[in-house]
Amino acid sequence: MSASASRLSPDDDRKLDALLQQVRKARETEMGYPTNADFDYSRLMPFLEFPLNNCGDPFVPTRFRLNTHDFEREVLKIFAQLTAFPLHESWGYVTNGGTEGNMYGLFLAREMLPTGIVYFSEDTHYSVPKILRCLNMRHIMIRSQPDGRMDLEDLRETLRLHRDVPPILFANIGTTVKGAVDDLHGIRKILRDFAIHQHYIHADAALSGMILPFVDHPQPWNREAGADSISISGHKLIGSPMPCGVVMARKAFVDRIARSVEYVGTLDTTLSGSRNGYTPLVLWYAFKSLGLEGFRNRIESCLDMAQYATDRLNELGRHAWRNENSITVVFDKPAEAIVRKWQLATERDIAHLITVPHVHKEQINGLIQDLRREAS
Repeated sequence: MSASASRLSPDDDRKLDALLQQVRKARETEMGYPTNADFDYSRLMPFLEFPLNNCGDPFVPTRFRLNTHDFEREVLKIFAQLTAFPLHESWGYVTNGGTEGNMYGLFLAREMLPTGIVYFSEDTHYSVPKILRCLNMRHIMIRSQPDGRMDLEDLRETLRLHRDVPPILFANIGTTVKGAVDDLHGIRKILRDFAIHQHYIHADAALSGMILPFVDHPQPWNREAGADSISISGHKLIGSPMPCGVVMARKAFVDRIARSVEYVGTLDTTLSGSRNGYTPLVLWYAFKSLGLEGFRNRIESCLDMAQYATDRLNELGRHAWRNENSITVVFDKPAEAIVRKWQLATERDIAHLITVPHVHKEQINGLIQDLRREAS
């Protein structure tokens, strides 16, 4: 039976309608996770009629032509600018999210430094230890400071004990729970102090990689600050109907792992074979329709909203705070009913909300009302 002739049963139609109502309602009270729901990609709907597949290297032609490689390359050029990667030395691709980007960066690091030890802080995303198990890489967890940044004194002492082994530094550019940015300049100073010339730095900039390029005084985080590879999410601050992201890396490192694949007539340089051909269109459309100046204005609004939330929460005595250039607002963990209603992320005795573009004063004020009732 052809797709045009197929029909859902009335019961299945009702299931879809119920799901639609469910997610519409959930969107109204989603404040705890960095997933922006403020977007409109209706112009791209006709492309859902095609099996778009960006298999292979986006910079190398392939026999399979149902792809969006041209648009992907435009997106990568924009991200090279945002991450301060010189075009002549940069390479990248559109991933299915931040975890794949982090895995790719660590995969390159392992190929460059097979005996290296990975150092990451205890505030690092939960997926990283899993990635390290998959890649079978030696690793050591470093303590975090109370604000979420890597404790450089602990890193210094740990590197001192293992200075004969090439270090691979996994730096957080906006930690998952506290939005903290690890001190890349401080990390590199330690490497210089120990005369460690053979090293690799990967930057997990899942959320803050779309904030720091647009603020007046960003913390050091990009290629100019010493990152060899950078992972940024697309479904977080930009907004996308499906998870996606971008990984940028030094082309010389990628060339070392490239393999020719006769089957599709291109190079195998990515982690996956088939890749989503729709997400490059989504990211391209976001940048082309909003523009870099539009993103700058959007980031400014998000930061203002984060400060508004911090001030309102502190009026209630919730001990709210946020890191510099962060839209992650940390505060005392409320009752479970409030956590569930507003879909807040929690860790031990704290919770956080994240003022991505769809979070406005109405939602924050609604949370404040619930917290006030809880306290009364």
